[in-house]
Amino acid sequence: MKTVRLSPEDNVVTATEALAAGEAGATEPIPRGHKLATRPIAKGEAVLKYAQVIGYAHDDIAEGAHVHTHNLDFRHAGMDYEFSTNLRPVAPAARPDSFMGYRRASGQVGIRNFIAVITSVNCSATAAHKIAAHFTEERLAAFPNVDGVVAFAHGTGCGMAGSGDGFEALQRVMWGYARNPNVGAVLMAGLGCEMNQIDWLVEAYGLKPGPLFQSMNIQDVGGLRKTVELGIRKIEAMLPLVNEARRKPCPASELMVGLQCGGSDAWSGITANPALGHAVDILVAQGGTGVLAETPEIYGAEHLLTARAASREVGDKLVGLIRWWEDYTRRNLGSMDNNPSPGNKKGGLTTILEKSLGAAAKGGTTPLTGVYKYAEPITARGFTFMDSPGYDPASVTGQIASGCNLIAFTTGRGSAFGAKPSPSMKIATNSQMYDRLTEDMDINAGRILTEGASVEEVGREIYQMWLRMASGEKSKSELQGLGDHEFVPWQIGAVM
Repeated sequence: MKTVRLSPEDNVVTATEALAAGEAGATEPIPRGHKLATRPIAKGEAVLKYAQVIGYAHDDIAEGAHVHTHNLDFRHAGMDYEFSTNLRPVAPAARPDSFMGYRRASGQVGIRNFIAVITSVNCSATAAHKIAAHFTEERLAAFPNVDGVVAFAHGTGCGMAGSGDGFEALQRVMWGYARNPNVGAVLMAGLGCEMNQIDWLVEAYGLKPGPLFQSMNIQDVGGLRKTVELGIRKIEAMLPLVNEARRKPCPASELMVGLQCGGSDAWSGITANPALGHAVDILVAQGGTGVLAETPEIYGAEHLLTARAASREVGDKLVGLIRWWEDYTRRNLGSMDNNPSPGNKKGGLTTILEKSLGAAAKGGTTPLTGVYKYAEPITARGFTFMDSPGYDPASVTGQIASGCNLIAFTTGRGSAFGAKPSPSMKIATNSQMYDRLTEDMDINAGRILTEGASVEEVGREIYQMWLRMASGEKSKSELQGLGDHEFVPWQIGAVM
């Protein structure tokens, strides 16, 4: 099989291997993962893949010709939305699955047990990193139930408005990391004079200082050195308390999985993303939650999600996010089609419409039960959506702040990404990349093409690994030490 057709309505197919002129109907060389026309396509005519529009012919395209960025135009998606017209009831699982997790006092369930050092401003970033770096594997050896001490430092917190979207998003991120169930204790570190005051956060979100929640400011403590020394003492006092946590049987319904893709290619929407979507369907049947994000990467596919909206209110929230992003890119002299990266295009993707149709498959087939702001706590069960940029670190930061205790990340080009405190698993879209990056990839969804594995089979494999990871098995990104530098709150608004 040298080409793949995804729908009888499509007027393009995808090459599963590099084609020379004369092979599989190609009239010119076609790179692996790229498209060729199955019939003549007139200038201005819609090009269809997944039975959906992915762009419009820039010129007449001959049958067998290479269809890519040189002859495919993007147009803003003008959608006629339908709401709640494609609702598939979720049949409860025949038997409940479980894992060994940490049941917190809040009722949430964690799958890791970290101590977090969270900064309010860039000015306290060095202090946070020095505090965390003190707690080496040797110093933590006496506390086997503690996964580590991690600094969550960022590059903002001042030079910003003290109200509005940007300020509120940063405070939600800080609060969300402090209450993520994978965090057993928190030390917040500030400078003292910044716009993003720790005291305001504590007051606004009702955080209660105590043995497992401490804060300090460099200016009050008396300088950087004294702050680092005090921070180390505070965490030394926390360690025995956090180490008291023990894993206990917990239902799979307590898993909240952030759904991500990065370094996408033509196979993302054919192998890994549909397989991840099937895993989400299994989790939802267990009563768990999947959280799709990256709003620019559902652009042109959002109509498929509004049809799955559990209510008109949920669907309208999603459309509202799309309108905000259209205005946001327009104000900044950009385009929604700026999203596909050079790597995406080299892998066979063309417009954001094509990328989005593949990305949306990560959400499976169950009803869309809730739509949330960036880093807003996810309260609905089932398949949900959180607003975020398509930039992976910023998007995952929001998902973790929203409550995700695990991240599932599909990739076609290869992505060196990990997350803390919520571990990330990697799902390769194609076997060639999986074989090159075996130390980084956990699941090979490329087997769907190379070995005839079914989407359902790989989806079940993904879901089973979630249960093992939730019980303590480390993903390959964890084994490589990734996750200390991927805390990237989305900066919204002017820097002043």
